[in-house]
Amino acid sequence: MHDPFEQSLRDMLNKPQAQSNDDASLDKVLKKANRQVGAGALFGLFGRALESVLIALSSGSEHIKPVSNLSAKDIANKAE
Repeated sequence: MHDPFEQSLRDMLNKPQAQSNDDASLDKVLKKANRQVGAGALFGLFGRALESVLIALSSGSEHIKPVSNLSAKDIANKAE
């Protein structure tokens, strides 16, 4: 399976630079990888939070209407 992110990181590492400083190119690749992973983690977090809110709203929607403890007989007795 072709991964474009992995390919771009390989290209960054293999690209010949004017300065052949391996540490600098490795730092550059790692920073880019950390940004990508961090963005993915944030999107996952927001997605799970949204899902949790929607589940809470759908579960709580049954309780929006006030529930009375009085039975139908008690209401009929009060009317008399």
